Amino acid sequence: MICGIDEAGRGPLAGPVVAAAVILPARARPKGLNDSKVLTEAARARLFDEIMACGEVGVGQASAAEIDALNIRQATLLAMRRAFAALGGASAALIDGNDPPDLGCPVEAIIDGDAHVPLIAAASIIAKVTRDRLMIAACSDYPGYGFSAHKGYGAPAHLAALAALGPCPIHRMSFKPVREAAGRF
Repeated sequence: MICGIDEAGRGPLAGPVVAAAVILPARARPKGLNDSKVLTEAARARLFDEIMACGEVGVGQASAAEIDALNIRQATLLAMRRAFAALGGASAALIDGNDPPDLGCPVEAIIDGDAHVPLIAAASIIAKVTRDRLMIAACSDYPGYGFSAHKGYGAPAHLAALAALGPCPIHRMSFKPVREAAGRF
């Protein structure tokens, strides 16, 4: 039982980093699996539903506070370990990138794996859609920041809201633009 693992949300100024671990049956893999960043929002949503219907999925995340306490690299590895633990039952993992977590099983890191390995592409889609949905929900909890539009990334509208409102509890205080907005240089 080999799973694919990927993450979403390393670069944003707000919100968690989310990882997914996915096992898919070889004969029932959804058509069109690819790196979530190259798919349309509608294609990601369709594939998310198909992956959830036919696969085994584990999701893990690390909060903005954990990112600040650990650093984004360590928080990403933590989210991946949490996703793998939530999946349960995998005997090996294929991970996007070149920095694999210790999972207690064989792990192969594959650069651009989300574009070339269907299991990793599926994990990329689950992680991205899950994180986007969390940020859309955060928009109502923290009005004025526009999280549903930019998902916490450093878009001009987000930077303007950050300057006007200051950081909220889901902002990553260890990231320079957020520190500057809080007056902590």
